[in-house]
Amino acid sequence: MASITRCCRSWLSRLALLLALALAGIAHAGSIEPVHADLKQGEDGHVLSAEFSVDLGSRLEEAVARGVPLYFNLEFVLERNRWYWLNEQVASITINYRLAYNALTRQYRLSVGGLHQSFATLAEAMRVIARISALPVADKGALKPGENYTAALRLSLDRSQLPKPLQVDAIANSDWQVSTKALRWQFSPAPESPAK
Repeated sequence: MASITRCCRSWLSRLALLLALALAGIAHAGSIEPVHADLKQGEDGHVLSAEFSVDLGSRLEEAVARGVPLYFNLEFVLERNRWYWLNEQVASITINYRLAYNALTRQYRLSVGGLHQSFATLAEAMRVIARISALPVADKGALKPGENYTAALRLSLDRSQLPKPLQVDAIANSDWQVSTKALRWQFSPAPESPAK
């Protein structure tokens, strides 16, 4: 009975250590924060422009330079505020980025869907991920002038796409974690000016 008690205590102390390591990982090595975002009326509807401050941290920069692909998700949601019921989702968009380094060409390759672009440095590739310009998010007529909407925007590292051994390491190691912040703001479309 004494050996079982010692075994349980040993197991519990290991579990406590793993939990402490995971909680210590909350002090993230990297961060992704929105700097600004703006919705404007375009020719065919509303378009989104935004900029993020992205710091991957040295561990993730080293990993991508050694050939580990990194995946990022850009998520945007626009909801119409309703006092009597849940907000109505008017528009949403998700863009998935894949960033990988090719040792043969010594270039970073950024993929979005079927489109690919190569960059000489990691900083150049990250600048493209961190800036959005005139991205169509809502068709013309989808938003009603004078109504209130809530917009939410977030760019995040998708750790579930990391190779399985790195996913396990990412749970307890803060060097693999990137904190992300979502930006939420209120938006009310201006009435269209009459055509002359």
